[in-house]
Amino acid sequence: MLPEHGNATGPRSLGDESLATGLETTAVVLESPRSLALRRVALEAPGEADVVVDLEWSGISTGTERLLFGGDMPDFPGMGYPLVPGYESVGRVTRAGPSSGRQIGERVFVPGASCFRDLRGLFGGAAARLVVPGDRARPIASDLGDCGTLMALAATASHALSAPGARPPELVIGHGVLGRLLCRLAVLRGAEPPVVWERDAKRCDAGGAYAVIDPGDDPRRDYAAVYDVSGDPSILDHAIARLAPGGEVVLAGFYSEPLRFDFAPAFLREARMRVAAEWKDEDLAAVLAEVASGALDLSGLITHRRPAREAASAYETAFTDPSCLKMILDWRDDQ
Repeated sequence: MLPEHGNATGPRSLGDESLATGLETTAVVLESPRSLALRRVALEAPGEADVVVDLEWSGISTGTERLLFGGDMPDFPGMGYPLVPGYESVGRVTRAGPSSGRQIGERVFVPGASCFRDLRGLFGGAAARLVVPGDRARPIASDLGDCGTLMALAATASHALSAPGARPPELVIGHGVLGRLLCRLAVLRGAEPPVVWERDAKRCDAGGAYAVIDPGDDPRRDYAAVYDVSGDPSILDHAIARLAPGGEVVLAGFYSEPLRFDFAPAFLREARMRVAAEWKDEDLAAVLAEVASGALDLSGLITHRRPAREAASAYETAFTDPSCLKMILDWRDDQ
């Protein structure tokens, strides 16, 4: 265990040489596309406003992380290999800088980190230990456990629903974790249960909360708002064909290829299109409050768990097994 900040003789600065050198961790590293390793890496020294978080769990994203693994991720500032993936991390604060605003022992959600000395830091959440600014470590209820890893997806769903003038979804395309959270949040916030399109029979159970059907079985052509979370770059023509006049398609997935559509059907419907970008602080605050109150149910979304030392097989399962909605890596034995 790392030395903690503060003792009987008063606080010690995280800038002290005794605390600021030699930090390492075990991390998932994408060396290059389709090349994944679990190895020891060096961490940057924490500063006065930073915390050190020993991770308990991290989630594997089947959207952006699949694109990173396959080498299909669109170019972003900071992109490149080798990198540590992941942005769905939960752990305990084990050091807290005097201006970090955090307390030792707090369980926190961390949406990624850029604390690795020799690796890219565009994501950075899949490691046993992280160094992050205190305001990036968001306290969560201690009893939330590994469900805390779902906060990024919940905030993403909230952001898609919360744009000014946004219509609630009448049709959701895709019944993975993000699609399910969209449905749960929409109903929680007063909308009628949407229809969901899903082709994989293993993902069609919604417990009766809303209808999940194959798109070929849906006769409707009058949806006012269609939310796509499938990530399918060919989805626009299918979605536009189901819109009512003046209807809106919301792109809430992540797409590795250019999206195109036939103009005439969109013209006839005077279709609208909106892109839902990355979640904001207010989205995370909203879903944290809804989870804390018990209003937002996170049950049934995590289907698979593996020790972090089995990361290679865990990533393969997450990306290839349709029954895997969310895979969690358990870091508690890898500090």
